[in-house]
Amino acid sequence: MKSFDYQRAETVEQATTVAAGKNASFIAGGTNLLDLMKLEVLSPDVVVDINRLDLNAIEQTDDGGLRIGALVPNSKLAADARVRQHYAVLSRALLSGASGQLRNKATTGGNLLQRTRCYYFYDTASPCNKRSPGTGCSALQGQNRLHAIIGASEHCIATHPSDMAVAMQALRATVEIEQTDGHRRQVPLQDFYCLPGTTPQRENQLESGELITAVHLPAPVEDSYQAYRKVRDRASYAFALTSVAAVTQIRSGTFSHVGLSFGGIAPRPWRDTEVEAMLLGQTPSRQLFEKAADRLLEEAQGHGGNDFKIPLLKRTLVAVLSEAANFGGDA
Repeated sequence: MKSFDYQRAETVEQATTVAAGKNASFIAGGTNLLDLMKLEVLSPDVVVDINRLDLNAIEQTDDGGLRIGALVPNSKLAADARVRQHYAVLSRALLSGASGQLRNKATTGGNLLQRTRCYYFYDTASPCNKRSPGTGCSALQGQNRLHAIIGASEHCIATHPSDMAVAMQALRATVEIEQTDGHRRQVPLQDFYCLPGTTPQRENQLESGELITAVHLPAPVEDSYQAYRKVRDRASYAFALTSVAAVTQIRSGTFSHVGLSFGGIAPRPWRDTEVEAMLLGQTPSRQLFEKAADRLLEEAQGHGGNDFKIPLLKRTLVAVLSEAANFGGDA
């Protein structure tokens, strides 16, 4: 590991000031950052410890939603009674990720910012446009079983590894960001992540020195079906081959609310608003579900090792929507 300066921030303002304009990384739980530094995939000049900041509360908001502090541990968030009752998809997604020990350390903000688990990104001897722009993407012709089938480019086909972010996408969360001038802005999670395009090294909308301070969830959808279906190689401690987060509501026999998000298939938690619109106001049926899945996969492209993800995602989405149709409401 290369040498670096370590600074412990006492305030959010101090954290952003220290990091602004520098090759800096914030550290909270460090469950991903420390591995990347040990492998010299990341070599920050400054590491800013933010664990003393007052960002570890889960609070009710005026509109009936929740404000989740960036330092709330994944285990605390999954166990919160309000989350379990009103945002069950989030609790289930969190509990499907990593291990109990890691969930105790991993934080809400850090989970959103974790880096891809692409083998070539972690292997500094392999070309990787995300790690070293312009060197090439080894996964295109290499081992790509875990890689993207939607939203990728010829420069990068890596996937985003978070389970939590997939659930938050289905819940239509918003990310609260502290800017270096002391102002705060909010970015819908849908817009927070960048697609690789020709610049796979840029993964999100954060500017130098900016810090995630919280995630906002809107008021819950009452009487909703919520599910997180994760398909993986083993029952625990494995990243998704594909996953589906669903928040649906049925009124008078038709879908009155549809929130869908997908993991393990794209460079960011994937949401397709056209697929949601196809379902909204429609009477549930297997034919409708298959049409929605076909629309989702219209531009899907496998790369050899991950071709199986296309039919797998279709079957998984149809299964989740079929469960939603049988959930009830006043259908």
